[in-house]
Amino acid sequence: MAWPAGVIYWVGLALVAATIVGVAVGRFPYLRMNRATIAFTGATLLIVIGAISLDQAYAALDLDTLTLLFAMMILNTNLRRAGFFQLVGNWVVHWAHSPRQLLALLILASGLLSAVFLNDTIVLVFTPLVLDICAMVSRRPIPYLVALATAANIGSAATITGNPQNMIIGVASGIPFAHFTALLGPAALAGMGVIWGVIVLVYRDQFARGRLAKTPEVAAQPERRLLGKSLAAAAVMVVGLLVGMEIPLAALAAAAILLISRRMEPETVFREVDWSLLVFFAGLFIVTGSLETLGASEQLFAVLQPLAERGIVALTVTGVILSNLISNVPAVLLFRPFVPSFPAPTAAWLTLALATTFAGNLTLLGSVANLIVAEIAARRHVYLTFGEYLRAGVLITLISLSLGVAWLALVLS
Repeated sequence: MAWPAGVIYWVGLALVAATIVGVAVGRFPYLRMNRATIAFTGATLLIVIGAISLDQAYAALDLDTLTLLFAMMILNTNLRRAGFFQLVGNWVVHWAHSPRQLLALLILASGLLSAVFLNDTIVLVFTPLVLDICAMVSRRPIPYLVALATAANIGSAATITGNPQNMIIGVASGIPFAHFTALLGPAALAGMGVIWGVIVLVYRDQFARGRLAKTPEVAAQPERRLLGKSLAAAAVMVVGLLVGMEIPLAALAAAAILLISRRMEPETVFREVDWSLLVFFAGLFIVTGSLETLGASEQLFAVLQPLAERGIVALTVTGVILSNLISNVPAVLLFRPFVPSFPAPTAAWLTLALATTFAGNLTLLGSVANLIVAEIAARRHVYLTFGEYLRAGVLITLISLSLGVAWLALVLS
């Protein structure tokens, strides 16, 4: 027997809220549930009560993101087995002579790489690396983890390939890749500078002037053939992206090259795929998608639409609010049918790309990249809590957004 629509609406909203709170906290009291099982259970219950149908749940899955993440896990597994990340870690330790320099190098590396690859992929690779580096040089990892997450988010705003919401905007707007980067790249670079300044200020006791207490570098014994093959596969992916190949397809091509092997059993690679993280992503897509099927997203947009049409500042505020209420990808999807009718659609698209991406730095829940960092760190018994993240996240978001909006107002006027 079907439930009354009103009951489904309110029970659905309660389930969405409970799931989002559970994901933010990372667990429920008295239950052995992590973020993946919380998202999966919430999504399933929403389907069971009729808040979203099974077909709609399938449609809510962002297969581009899931495919890209899966393919990058295969690439990353091969790079890790080849010793690539040990080499990178040793390089960073070698060139970072002070805590401030180490922070700057990590921000620059994660930000720039996120501009080329998906930001979620970069934090997936770099979080273990950051933890290893901090252990090598005897530093508290929390400030560096915050820097990693926020730099990956801000750096990803610079290009169409940097994050899922930018991919949606790039396809819908038709803005050329180079033009998009020329307008948003400077704002992303300025934002990375803001991250460094805010973290040094907030954690000033840990970034007093001085040199790193260095420890011997971890012995790196790269498998040269596998390293060469992995770097060649990565190069194929980058070339594919530059010539216009679809982003998930370029990543799949790299993964396929690496799975053609006489040395490594496929099961060895597949065992190292983080299936829990893929389940978490899938569940979260369904949970946020249910807001649209329930009608809550349309109601929110109806309230905020008049504000959004008043210019860059107002549209930024709207994008930030929606991104933190329902996540940045659903926020962009809500705007997609309406932006072409705005007075300046190109400016609106670019503003949305900036606002919805930078807004991800406001709270630990604001970006999936943030949650990936927290989840992987927790497995190593390093806990980036919601409150700890807020110490720097709020300042980073407010300052970087202000600079970004001022830049867009200048270049789009």
